[in-house]
Amino acid sequence: MTALRMAAFVLGAVLLQSVLSRLGGGTLADLVLVAVVSVALLHGRLAGLAAGTAAGLLQDALGGGILGLSGLGKSVAGYLTGVAGTQFIVTQWMSRGLVFLGASLFTSLLFVGLSALLGLRRYANPLPEIALQAAINAAAGVLLFYVIEFMPTAREWWSAVLERRRKRRYH
Repeated sequence: MTALRMAAFVLGAVLLQSVLSRLGGGTLADLVLVAVVSVALLHGRLAGLAAGTAAGLLQDALGGGILGLSGLGKSVAGYLTGVAGTQFIVTQWMSRGLVFLGASLFTSLLFVGLSALLGLRRYANPLPEIALQAAINAAAGVLLFYVIEFMPTAREWWSAVLERRRKRRYH
């Protein structure tokens, strides 16, 4: 995945998350975090840091909250995920799910903690919602990796189909 594709992928996740939250009043999954963690697992800690910073700041700007609150959480999560991806073997669905789960828990707890510390918002009992969001993010991340890994196979299959059609047309 090139830098342009990574940027488009993260930007698409930010825009999709923004549209879904405006239409439905909020979403259970954090698609932006799933995109950041995916980039970090695929390309390492610096790509995860850059993607997390850009996506978090863009999400803060579109969301109308304090600029930098989501950016901090997503940039640290992207960096730590990139470090974990280079230090550990993260190729199976369970290990990927645990990475997505941990990144989601970390980001949500950091966001809730900083919001309470800065006096922005008090949460009565955020742990069930945080746990549910982490589980949904983990499932979405694992599914996303299956799609990413299937894309070269699908591209080869589609090229073969087009080649067969071309041969039939000209023979």
